[in-house]
Amino acid sequence: MILCCGEALIDMIPVAVAGSAAVAGPAAALTSASAESGAQMAPTLGYRPHCGGAVFNTAIALARLGQGGRLQAGLFTGLSRDLFGQHLVAALEASSVDLSLAERSDLPTTLAFVQLTDGHATYHFYDENTAGRALRADRLPEVPDHVQALFFGGISLCNGAAAQAYAALAQRERDRRPVMIDPNVRPGFAQDEAGYRARLAGMVAGAGIVKVSDEDLDWIYPGDAPIETKIRRLLDGTLDGSLDGSLDGTSDGVGGNGPGLVILTMGSAGARGFLKSGMEVAVPAVPAVVADTVGAGDTFNAGFLAAAHAAGVLQDAARGDMAEAQLRACLEYGAKAAAVTVSRAGANPPWCSELER
Repeated sequence: MILCCGEALIDMIPVAVAGSAAVAGPAAALTSASAESGAQMAPTLGYRPHCGGAVFNTAIALARLGQGGRLQAGLFTGLSRDLFGQHLVAALEASSVDLSLAERSDLPTTLAFVQLTDGHATYHFYDENTAGRALRADRLPEVPDHVQALFFGGISLCNGAAAQAYAALAQRERDRRPVMIDPNVRPGFAQDEAGYRARLAGMVAGAGIVKVSDEDLDWIYPGDAPIETKIRRLLDGTLDGSLDGSLDGTSDGVGGNGPGLVILTMGSAGARGFLKSGMEVAVPAVPAVVADTVGAGDTFNAGFLAAAHAAGVLQDAARGDMAEAQLRACLEYGAKAAAVTVSRAGANPPWCSELER
């Protein structure tokens, strides 16, 4: 099993509600003005709930890619017993995600309102006092021996005691099995940016595999330094603690010596893998008609992990000791899986059988 550790939430996806009454406020004034000018009235914007969250999406994708007994995926998170939480559980169970380590409570489910601009998603979160934020470092579960790797990421690493709990779990388990992290940074969501950066520094330094997008990399290391310089800092486990964009300072490398592998995803420009040994592999994106990008990076993570597990090279990846052909194959499988997800509306990752066609 690969255990995914992080948020499960409800994405509120915008939908047009044709023929409904106009909303009050500025939107109502615009609708009224349009009507007076003879223009067609714009439909009211509504929201439809969808199960989501970066780590939720990765767990679903991993379970689907492992169908047929190839690989089991599990999820450690805080799940609510409310209506939304029941929907999350149903969706996870429908894809055979193991929930035996999830913590249940009566606190509400996190909501994320999605704004889509040209298919690109931005998020506005309602996350205070929720089931996902209730996790604590002093009641972490014991991870069974059959768990072969752990995956962390998303907004669950940003705030409060729950973020500290995930960091404590990663630190506890890093010498027992490979740990992969995808920060999936949401600028502005962290309430204490300095604390968030320090937490990420420790987790990245102790991880075996780190995946970042080009946007993540620019947030971690602001400034105009070359991508290769920034990647080398990640591989050294030295996230710069300063916020002035300088790469001249040093970090204490809290928690470890840095990952063996850093993966950089660049959207339509494909992905690159950088091993600690200095070897680099680049793969192109798989062509697709893009519906939206929701869940694309999460599916890439699952594809890489599924391929590395199938090839028996998870430990090698974490040590930075993969052969070039192995790394290329794992990156290509991640790109292939992500291409299916972006071709569909919402985060709807493929099943293994779809990639075999």
